[in-house]
Amino acid sequence: MAKLYTKTGDDGTTGLVGGSRVSKGCDRIAAMGAVDELNCVLGEVIALAKHSELSDQLERLQHNLFDLGAALATERPSGGSNTTPSFDSHIAALEQAIDRFIAQVPPLERFILPGGTEVAARLHTARAVCRRAEQRCVLLNETEPIDNNIVVYLNRLSDLLFIMARRANQLDGVEDIPWNGLA
Repeated sequence: MAKLYTKTGDDGTTGLVGGSRVSKGCDRIAAMGAVDELNCVLGEVIALAKHSELSDQLERLQHNLFDLGAALATERPSGGSNTTPSFDSHIAALEQAIDRFIAQVPPLERFILPGGTEVAARLHTARAVCRRAEQRCVLLNETEPIDNNIVVYLNRLSDLLFIMARRANQLDGVEDIPWNGLA
């Protein structure tokens, strides 16, 4: 990149992989923005995380989210495949990580509130941002078909972020905060 600014987006459009231009306000760009925001929140968590089992996992997720963003930035040719093979392995890795973290924390007997340590609280924030990214991708898919595994990936990722928040609390000796129900 010779210059950071190109001025090509000054008219409210941005380029997709392949060269076509779309409005910065369209569903595709909203989905890409939500995924980018999620990646930024993960970067904040990594900056705070003291435990490599969390930060190493989060860094892998950041790389995967770049793959996902690239898939969203690429228009699918009509009649093209509905799935990208690399996302199959990303989803399988998420499921393995979920199983690994679940095996380390006590069983969940009640709903819990987001919070505890700062790392856990930010992982809960990342989970909520992930759900919004998933919603944006579902909305995009209703008008422009996207890789089916993008939504699956984000759904699994929100589960992983939840269990990682519980593990973050556990690693620092902090109890999850139980929800008291309708008080």
